[in-house]
Amino acid sequence: MNIFKSRSSKPPNKGKSRFSKINAWLHLWLGLGSGIIVFIMAITGCILVFEQEIKQLTSPWLNVEAQSPDKLLPPSKIYAAVHKVLPNKEIHGVWYNGLDKSIKVDIESDSLIYVNPYNGKITGMVHHEDFFHFMDEGHRNLWLDREIGSQVTAWATFIFFFLLISGLILWFPKKWNKTTRNNSFKIKWDAKFKRLNYDLHNVMGFYALILAVLISFTGLLMSFHWLRESTYWISGGWADEKDKKEQVASVKKDTLSKQQIDKLAAADFIWNKVRTEIAKENKEAVIINFPDDPKEDIYACTDMHKGIWRDLYFDAKTLELLPNSQKHINNERFSDWLMRSNYSLHIGAIGGISTKIIYFTASLICASLPVTGFYIWWGRKKKQKPRA
Repeated sequence: MNIFKSRSSKPPNKGKSRFSKINAWLHLWLGLGSGIIVFIMAITGCILVFEQEIKQLTSPWLNVEAQSPDKLLPPSKIYAAVHKVLPNKEIHGVWYNGLDKSIKVDIESDSLIYVNPYNGKITGMVHHEDFFHFMDEGHRNLWLDREIGSQVTAWATFIFFFLLISGLILWFPKKWNKTTRNNSFKIKWDAKFKRLNYDLHNVMGFYALILAVLISFTGLLMSFHWLRESTYWISGGWADEKDKKEQVASVKKDTLSKQQIDKLAAADFIWNKVRTEIAKENKEAVIINFPDDPKEDIYACTDMHKGIWRDLYFDAKTLELLPNSQKHINNERFSDWLMRSNYSLHIGAIGGISTKIIYFTASLICASLPVTGFYIWWGRKKKQKPRA
């Protein structure tokens, strides 16, 4: 299954070096072996690109009429409102999504609870296993057990990354002239289906190459811890990690003797502090977790914008911001910026709706490559049988 291969009337391996023959053989059989997995991951990826946009249009319980920020109810009020309706459910945290969005409440249940941020009324109770969750499970685990499925998708992504590189080698013309340029960069739309399929595989695959490499590599960073750490180190990370750990340890040691604060009062204080003093982007979108253990640090999240977020940790006894909290993304060095932007780069949210459209198109092309590649192989196989 050749992802990029220039057109030629000669047999595919005639007059080629041993390296080229091995590369072509690996490209074919690895492509055939991983094709169905790559197809599933690419199609589900296409759907997940616009998950939030589709949900906003199809889920009325997510939207509320925007009011002034001072009318937002604090976490303790939201907690009390949900606890009154669902007294037997443990509430783990609240997720503010903005002035015109309902609050998502994390409870011990298979359902997601959405609450009006101004009056505390529940706007919706939705089963967690919805369509997009189903697509996400397919994308991550192929709907298999997580331990098995995640390994299958991880190695299929690794093979696809190799196929992109080997395909570029196969596609690259030996000589550049008008004919090879036309064959390599243009699709002959008026050709017969077999020729058109060949062009779609090679030419469209080439145009999607850069984004396909980016999507697959960012996926590999999520799948393989050793690759993520290696990339972080190569990009300049680990320089001050020891100092950070020592700072965190010293802060905790100094505050052990101080009186603990009630978790709901602490949540209200942190929520107000984050949105008024710390947040720089999308200030009214804040996540506050209620720790199960009173001694645990209190987690908050802010600056959620274009697939990037900022993790914050507060000491449970003093409510001071701990040194292991993240900086604003613009203040991070390149290695940390790269790690924190990896998810955004993977789903195409880094540039907003425009890059999502581009990623959607690239993912669709990636899904087509196993199909067009298989047809190229099948057509050659059928052609060889009469000669035999």
